[in-house]
Amino acid sequence: MQITSDASLQTRNTLALCAHSRALVSIESENALREALAWARANSTAVTVLGHGSNVVFAGDLSSMVLVQATRGRHCLDDDGSHVRLRVAAGENWHHLVEWTLSEGYFGLENLALIPGTVGAAPIQNIGAYGVELGPFMEAVHALRIDSGEAVTLSSEQCEFGYRDSVFKHRLRDQLVITAVDLRLPRVARLQLGYPALASALALRSEQEISARDVFETVVSIRRSKLPDPAAIPNAGSFFKNPVLQKQQAARLKAQFPDLPVYPQADGRDKIPAAWLIEYCGWKGHRENGVGVHPDHALVLVNYGGDSGACLLQLADRIAVTVRDTFGITLEIEPRVYGQCNG
Repeated sequence: MQITSDASLQTRNTLALCAHSRALVSIESENALREALAWARANSTAVTVLGHGSNVVFAGDLSSMVLVQATRGRHCLDDDGSHVRLRVAAGENWHHLVEWTLSEGYFGLENLALIPGTVGAAPIQNIGAYGVELGPFMEAVHALRIDSGEAVTLSSEQCEFGYRDSVFKHRLRDQLVITAVDLRLPRVARLQLGYPALASALALRSEQEISARDVFETVVSIRRSKLPDPAAIPNAGSFFKNPVLQKQQAARLKAQFPDLPVYPQADGRDKIPAAWLIEYCGWKGHRENGVGVHPDHALVLVNYGGDSGACLLQLADRIAVTVRDTFGITLEIEPRVYGQCNG
């Protein structure tokens, strides 16, 4: 195990924000993870787990040890002909996993194509896109406790999955290092085509003509057309969650703002696109202090070279205040925030 002190994190987050950590170590095995956690405990150092850095904002420097998940491995635990159970290491690339499952004849994840990040980060956010969430396919999450190194396994129910939410963002935040996940995927495709953008893109084909691979490729195409490549324009994808409102509140807003898009949800509530709210408030394309809102997608905050997480978060706060004052809706940011503000 090689520990780097005072390590730069600028190349380890897709927003390319300047920050340093007290220490950094790349984790390629569970033994290395146990050794790193033991070092952190012996040196009274907090631990921050990092995958590809695609869903984090570094507000400033971190006084913690950053563990970069680089473990690999995909194993079939069981295949009964109807469903397959897989164990996947936390450091695996999520999009590559989705593509591999399709090539093996395992279905269900095709709508989740091109979501950036690692497999270990996926259950934390309960990633979701184009009408599908990870939660229903998650059978178990394996982890080590940061404070003791004890191995624990959480069932899907214990993960407390919700919309872009899980127990790992609340009661168990920064208490566990996820090492692997168990997925249960069907052997027969049951395509989910109801999401408006996806349905529109596939409208010229009958459902019988559409395969899971078609859905995968369509989702990839849509995402690439809508979201800027972080390698070209540093960003963390969708910065705010889409608010989900009670029907009465959504109806009142719809009456006041007739063009407001409203999407009914299975639980009887209505989802409102945060991008529409932000654009209505005039923030689309706004730039200040080297950061800004993408000119083509109001939900994406970008780093134009300012490199300051503090400036980015100040902009996000101002956007949220304007949306709250205009619509009475409190926006919640999607990325996790780490570090102490540098100004």
